[in-house]
Amino acid sequence: MTRPVVVGLVDSGVVREVRGVEDGQAFALDAAGAVVSGAPAPDALGHGTALARLIRAAAPGAGLLNAQVFGTTFLAAPAAVAAAIDWVVGAGARVVNLSFGLRADRDVLRAACAAAEAAGVLLVAASAARGAPVFPAAYPGVLRVSGDARCGPEEVSDLEGEPAHFGASPVASGATGLAGGASFACARVSGMLAAVLAREPGLGAPAVLARLRALAMYRGRERRGVA
Repeated sequence: MTRPVVVGLVDSGVVREVRGVEDGQAFALDAAGAVVSGAPAPDALGHGTALARLIRAAAPGAGLLNAQVFGTTFLAAPAAVAAAIDWVVGAGARVVNLSFGLRADRDVLRAACAAAEAAGVLLVAASAARGAPVFPAAYPGVLRVSGDARCGPEEVSDLEGEPAHFGASPVASGATGLAGGASFACARVSGMLAAVLAREPGLGAPAVLARLRALAMYRGRERRGVA
């Protein structure tokens, strides 16, 4: 039996009710500053669960790898995030969703992203429409996604690199209490990429991105107040 397209979800975890989760690991630093891993805890923030549902809505047959790096706050050590990326890539993810942004560049995170890209994995990271660059979205080879209010739930925009590569709806459908934004747009794009791969599993990364651009409903950046 052919394995479904697998999306690595590096975030706050996923509740049991979400279908398609193949495996899970939690990553954190111990008292000595070393990365440790273990069974994931329940999703205390609800963020990862909302993202998982958006990914599965766009790609219902996709498998998910739950790489938990956030516990009760949206704070994670770059080394733990890097270890999570390494794990999902090693476990077979073809798309990795990174719906967050760290303010500082870290060598360990940069190296993990470069290794994933070299393996042909699509890294999809949230990028704010304004403000200073964040990581991993600012790394070369990482697909930057911003919220685009022009887009409906199943639509994507080709932002042509300014301020990001792609845009999608920032609305967190069904995620009561969670604000919308680039993180949810990021998950929608990850799901769309997984759907392209499900239809054409032999495609390489450049061809997958070309397929997604061809589906874009809008081109160029969103300009508020302009029809």
